[in-house]
Amino acid sequence: MNPRLLFAGTPTFAVPALRALIESGQSPLAVLTQPDRAAGRGRKMCPSPIKQLALDAGIDVLQPERLKSSDLAPRLNDLQPDLLITAAYGQILPRWLLALPRHGCWNLHASLLPRWRGASPINQAILHGDAETGVSLMQMEAGLDTGPVLAQAATAIGDEETAGELHDRLAPMAASLLLQTLRQLVDGTLPAAEPQDDARATHAPLISRGDASLDWQQPARNLVRRVRAFNPWPVAFARLDGLDVRIFRARAGGSVGQAPGTLVRGHGRPDAVVVACGEGSLEILELQAPARKRVTAVDWLNAHPDWR
Repeated sequence: MNPRLLFAGTPTFAVPALRALIESGQSPLAVLTQPDRAAGRGRKMCPSPIKQLALDAGIDVLQPERLKSSDLAPRLNDLQPDLLITAAYGQILPRWLLALPRHGCWNLHASLLPRWRGASPINQAILHGDAETGVSLMQMEAGLDTGPVLAQAATAIGDEETAGELHDRLAPMAASLLLQTLRQLVDGTLPAAEPQDDARATHAPLISRGDASLDWQQPARNLVRRVRAFNPWPVAFARLDGLDVRIFRARAGGSVGQAPGTLVRGHGRPDAVVVACGEGSLEILELQAPARKRVTAVDWLNAHPDWR
């Protein structure tokens, strides 16, 4: 018999997991998601991707500003859930909620725990040059991503893969891992969760726009990782030849013998805007100037021949 489920999630990473539950006939009794937020130039109030999917499927949606809300505990207790599944929900679960479901709470996390506990595991894996990452399903406890691991799935990180591209591969992997582990729970074949080795843990803090600033004194290979890690948000940016530019794609090039931050002209590579770095050079392939659209370096150089 399928367990009685609750689901908590907010952004697009959680959508494949919730959709997989619905399509497999295991729709949650209710969904928890963050309150609607203002977005876009008009600051219009927008529902989360998870709210929209839940409403389309006819599932009740709860959006507490805080999980300590006095009326939330009785409502969830009345549902008599067997299991709560979370995926990028955006709030820490209080102890009363962790203890509510008969089988506790499971969390889908976009890393191979204990590496990259926290809010930005995909970005940090790319920033630090990890060769692989993956998804983990863990039994939740009071600590931040510290609970024992029920299941994991690993994947290599592509040499040119951005955070957005990796996110879009990991989300369906997490959904598949969830369904597989739920089948084991129902069949009575679920292995015991493995405690994490805290000595191997690394932290993935919440990122901000300022984190995406590029320092031309750094080696080009490090800057390429930053460009990849902050695409699609907050997008790497830097001052170049008196202009503030956002950089979406880049590759590392060889030494050009000029001071870091210098726009290199006459470099003989018509498909890239080349900038000297502390070690090597950054070859920018896609960029955006203020109040302009995102363009390839080829289009930019055609419109700005003085940058050649």
